[in-house]
Amino acid sequence: MKKKVESVKGTRDFYPQDMAFRNWLYENIKTISESFGYSEWDGPFLERLELYAAKSGEELVKEQSFVFQDRGGDEIALRPELTPSLARMVAQRQRELVYPLRWWAFSPFWRYERPQKGRTREFFQWNIDVIGENNTETDAELISIAIHFFKRLGLTGEQVKIFINDRRLMDNQLKKIGVPADQKTAVFRLIDRRDKMRNDEWKKYALELGLTESIFDGVNALLQQPELYLESPELVRMFDLISAIGLREYVSFDPKVIRGLDYYTGIVFEARKNDNSGRAILGGGHYDNLVGDVGGEPLPGVGFAMGDIMIRVVLEELGLIPAFSESPADVLVTIFDENSVDRTFVLAQEIRNAGLKVVSMPAPQKLQKQMKYADRYGIPYVIIEGPEELKAGTVVLKSLKTGEQEILSTQHLGETIKKFLAEHPAL
Repeated sequence: MKKKVESVKGTRDFYPQDMAFRNWLYENIKTISESFGYSEWDGPFLERLELYAAKSGEELVKEQSFVFQDRGGDEIALRPELTPSLARMVAQRQRELVYPLRWWAFSPFWRYERPQKGRTREFFQWNIDVIGENNTETDAELISIAIHFFKRLGLTGEQVKIFINDRRLMDNQLKKIGVPADQKTAVFRLIDRRDKMRNDEWKKYALELGLTESIFDGVNALLQQPELYLESPELVRMFDLISAIGLREYVSFDPKVIRGLDYYTGIVFEARKNDNSGRAILGGGHYDNLVGDVGGEPLPGVGFAMGDIMIRVVLEELGLIPAFSESPADVLVTIFDENSVDRTFVLAQEIRNAGLKVVSMPAPQKLQKQMKYADRYGIPYVIIEGPEELKAGTVVLKSLKTGEQEILSTQHLGETIKKFLAEHPAL
């Protein structure tokens, strides 16, 4: 027996059920994004390595990205994220665009990482950003979008929560406890790993970063202050705005939320299950310098990203994914015998012309086998036309869900079936 060719490590096969989920997720993302007035966009799958290296450093990008040389010798990367492409595209047409920009996308990305639960090397991601505004109200709008998306999928504030912090607040607090400016990045890295390490591991990591015992103790004490946000006018305003629209149960202050990317400069946030299991569902924040870093004039922005894998894990655990039919068809037109093959094709096309989705059997089979096929693939209705129906100018419409049957005239058959199904959705 020949050896089966395996898929590339970290990639996924989208069988019809998986594709149905992806399309369902996309439609919900599209509905929420457009309800807030955001426009869909996308960038190229390939970008110059320097676009990502400008912020993250070339060595780090090469470790985490799929990088190759094109025939001209330029280093190209399969895109690991979208925000740098957004900044580049804005910079290219900066004086032509209307601000604030409100853009969203749902598209594929690639990162060379170790595959694990909630993470693969190839994934789809929702990105949504506002460019050109620098206020807490816009930050609150992005968080509100995430909450409305969760609500649309049936996720409650008891199941998921968006944890919010502000890097400006943490900057000020770190100064108060004596953290030198050149150690701020190391401390942010330490804070970002607090929930990923045991206490002893976390302290050991702090000392390896070169932090003193006193600074470590100060940082540790800082993270135990749930009311610390009251010292930030921006965070107080944020929570007031979310409360004003009745969504306060979905948000919480968390001083441990820093977000690893260096380009965040203000409010940052991430969503997780309330039991703190698994990876973050989504994350984002406020940034000021991205457009300027790729050659444009500085413009502020705020946005978040959500991968398709972790949200599916969460929805599966909570039983919130709807049942998807294997087939998109509304109706299967059966073949009664060899003499009715041509007639079946005609009936199927008449129904299809009315805007319904139709499968027609390609060859005669036992009627029971044809109905079993329709039931297995989730086609809810079958059309049967035997000699008696043909003589009477009728067909039988049968619901495989209830077993009920209805006799319909073949005159204007497509419109007749369409109208009947609309009037009898439970059949």
